[in-house]
Order: sequence, then C-alpha cells, then structure tokens
Amino acid sequence: MWAIVGLGNYGSKYAKTRHNLGFMVLDTIADFLDTDLKEKRDYLIGKGSMEGDGVFLIEPLTFMNNSGLAVRDVLKKHNIPPENLIVIHDDLDMETGKLKIRKDGSSGGHRGIESVIQNIGTKEFIRVKIGIGREIGTPAEDYVLRKFKRDELP
Repeated sequence: MWAIVGLGNYGSKYAKTRHNLGFMVLDTIADFLDTDLKEKRDYLIGKGSMEGDGVFLIEPLTFMNNSGLAVRDVLKKHNIPPENLIVIHDDLDMETGKLKIRKDGSSGGHRGIESVIQNIGTKEFIRVKIGIGREIGTPAEDYVLRKFKRDELP
C-alpha cells in the first residue's frame, strides 16, 4: 500500500495558488484514477490502484504548516511505512514547472514538509518537488499565495 499526499491550503481562497500545487497535482491523479476524495476528520482521502498496488490519495485540511498531522494519522491508521509515502509540493527555489524527485533530505525551508518530518519521525520518504519560481522583490509568503499566470499552468 502507498500514500500519495498533495500539500496545499484548504479553501476557495487558496485554490489554484502556487502554494496549492500539491493539491492541484493530486486532483489530477485522482481524476486519472477515477477516484473521489472524501472528507475524513482533517483530510480528504481516496483509494485507488496504480500498477497493481493500492494507493491512498490524501489532501490534508490542516493548512500547510500542520500537514504532518494528517499524514501521520493516515500512515498509522492504514499501516503504511514512511518509505511508501510520496509527498507532492511546491518549491520556490526551482524554475516554474521544473520537477525534482528526492528520496530523503531536509525540509529545505518548506513548512509543510517540515511538519511531515516532525510528525512521522523521519526524513526518509519520497518528495516530488515542483518549481513555482520566485519573484524578486516579492516576499515569499505573498508570492506563494498568488495564482499562476495563464501561460504557466500547462
């Protein structure tokens, strides 16, 4: 069994913002797998299969900085080891649309990843980092809450 988590902030105010890229990708995966996400306590969850393996798709509803709470609960409830966890998130320090996959490492300053590390007790899980770029002169906390430009979405 695998768990794929998309990081973001819940609510229409944050929909389609750069910081919600994890949610956007997870929604695309859910559509591809024809899986509906249902609300459970502090996360949305759906179950499907990929390449013959069972997979849970998860969107924490705890806001970015507390994402690890929901991740910990799902891993524990479904007996999923951290090495079968994939977390999809935005990365300010990469060019928009660039993709990087890592098996472990630090949070790189990403508070959602830091929350996951703290709550599951290990840095050893798969991260899919997707670049959102950075705008010089704009504070990071403002930039990540901006919507993508039309030409950046593809």
